[in-house]
Amino acid sequence: MKKIITLFILCSLTAASAQNSSTERADRLFDKLWYKEAAVLYENEVKKLENGKPIVSQEQRQEYFRVLKRAGDSYYFNTDMKNAYRFYDKLVSQFNTEIPAEYLFRYVHTLEGTDKYRDAKYWMKEFANRTENSDMRSEEFSQTKLKIEDILALEPRFLLKNLSLNTRYSDFGAMYYNGQLVYSSVDSSYFHTRLYQWNKQPYLNFFIGNLDGMESDATQVGEFSKEINTKYHEASLAFSPDESVVYFTRNNYNGKLGRDGKGTNNLKLYRAERSTGKDSSFAWHNIKELPFNDDSYSVGHPSVSPDGKQLYFVSDMPGSIGETDIFVVDILDDNGNIDYSKPRNLGDNINTTGREMFPFVTEKALYFASDGHLGLGGLDVFESKIQDSIFEKPSNLGAPLNSDLDDFAFIVNEEKNKGFVSSNRLSGKGDDDIYSFIRENITCEQRIRGHVSNTVTGETISNAKLVLCGENGKIIDSTLSDINGRYNFNRILPCAAHFNIEVSKEDYDPKDKAVITLAQSGETVVPLGLAHKLIVEEDGLQKIKINNIYFDLDKSDIKPGQATEELNKVVKIMNEYPDMHIKIESHTDSRASDAYNLALSDRRAKSTRDYIISQGIASDRIESAIGYGETRLLNHCSNGVKCTPEEHHMNRRSEFIILKKITQE
Repeated sequence: MKKIITLFILCSLTAASAQNSSTERADRLFDKLWYKEAAVLYENEVKKLENGKPIVSQEQRQEYFRVLKRAGDSYYFNTDMKNAYRFYDKLVSQFNTEIPAEYLFRYVHTLEGTDKYRDAKYWMKEFANRTENSDMRSEEFSQTKLKIEDILALEPRFLLKNLSLNTRYSDFGAMYYNGQLVYSSVDSSYFHTRLYQWNKQPYLNFFIGNLDGMESDATQVGEFSKEINTKYHEASLAFSPDESVVYFTRNNYNGKLGRDGKGTNNLKLYRAERSTGKDSSFAWHNIKELPFNDDSYSVGHPSVSPDGKQLYFVSDMPGSIGETDIFVVDILDDNGNIDYSKPRNLGDNINTTGREMFPFVTEKALYFASDGHLGLGGLDVFESKIQDSIFEKPSNLGAPLNSDLDDFAFIVNEEKNKGFVSSNRLSGKGDDDIYSFIRENITCEQRIRGHVSNTVTGETISNAKLVLCGENGKIIDSTLSDINGRYNFNRILPCAAHFNIEVSKEDYDPKDKAVITLAQSGETVVPLGLAHKLIVEEDGLQKIKINNIYFDLDKSDIKPGQATEELNKVVKIMNEYPDMHIKIESHTDSRASDAYNLALSDRRAKSTRDYIISQGIASDRIESAIGYGETRLLNHCSNGVKCTPEEHHMNRRSEFIILKKITQE
């Protein structure tokens, strides 16, 4: 193309807007989306500014900053990642703290596009750090769950073949029709008179090709429809299940170009109906734009659901999450009178703050291209399986289907496991090529196992209940941890899939953990930790935390009731952890004399120890029971300081400090 799909101005045409600067001509070309010509001028300007001399003035620095961005963008928007990298690399190294986070995102894609995956991983994390809580892409780019290495390690499932119909220009967006293949390609008849200045190529029209018997190759037959094709861009189409209706993307053109308030000619979706002539030939008529189009935003990339009742498409309309999102409308047929529901955004499970494009929906899954989900570079193809009408978290389909550049416009025959995808990978014939593929049904199976332990003490926890759920919250399997804290789910699971494990046990705070199974067959080991409600860590010490024990005034004996109920909690924990050793410390507030408080607290500590021993705990597991009186106050309420009863109450306490515990296996 070389970047018809960039920024979803796939076919957009923009009026010029000049800037008063030394790079006025380059800016005019850039604003008109004539990126190839603009790139040359910006590159020359960078050389002039560098010119072997240091850039010292603030004015020079600002201009250098701006021109580096424009030079990088000019190449980036034409998918020339090698040259875009040269300028983004200078931008990041010299203006690291000044550049917007979006330029780190673009820099990452140029690194991936030039096979610098180790550097890309670092800058993905830097992008995630800068955009934390402000950009949906930051969670995936932080790689705390799925890593770029996991995608690279996916077992190859696709065998690709470059089609014979591809030219040295842009060929992409294949769709099945009447046993043939309809796709977008350049109209070479206009080559010498009408070039699309973005990439110096002719405008796009729809063409039709014949498939061979294996559906692995196709040759061009000719123009798809003279009624639909115009002198501007037509690209990306979808048919109703009976192929009597076609939806297609076109420039906002109905005899003349329509523009928004900024002079941009956006994309629109159109609908046409098929008619049969006397010679049994097909023609397309009643061409109408869809009612949710608007001059102020773009709409395109249609896909019709298998039952013909829904239309998926891409737009940057108000309500979009990112640069371009996938939307859906219901197709409402009232005795032949067609209408559409209000567009619905597919939400943040599918859409990101980046670009989601080229949807294709089957009964089993939604396939789409995205640069906002974690991928190998540029647009990658993702699969979101459909369960109970809910789209699951998308999975990257991996190499070789996806490459370090743009891969998009994926369609598949689910029964035959055959289909087509478009890509501008460097091994192709032209800017964008169409590839056929065979999808292998590789059996990749995973099981989940692990152990459950106390997050504070490290001791293993038996009889914990574990529940495995799918992303939609549906329970898949459940089990209990054994005497050693180990657990195994019996259910065989797919690889590189998202799940959630819920773990709980009485007297422990419940916990859930998101899990992604490994990309290759085997086991995914998931250690889980539970925090006992009564075991805490304070100031580096592990303690059994119970409510205060109340003694009668000037007394130290343990009375049945509140005191025994609390101490029985200590007994229960020590029975649960038979290797646990503790020491007991008793403290008072500062009221009464120092000597009195010291003696009283020591009697109470030893009385507490005796009660615990009386309940069956071996005496050698309590290494000491000492009273410290008012020598270790928690606040300022020392002798002579006026304090409230509540402040004094903070200092009256018994502490059970854990000294010995078993280690985690």
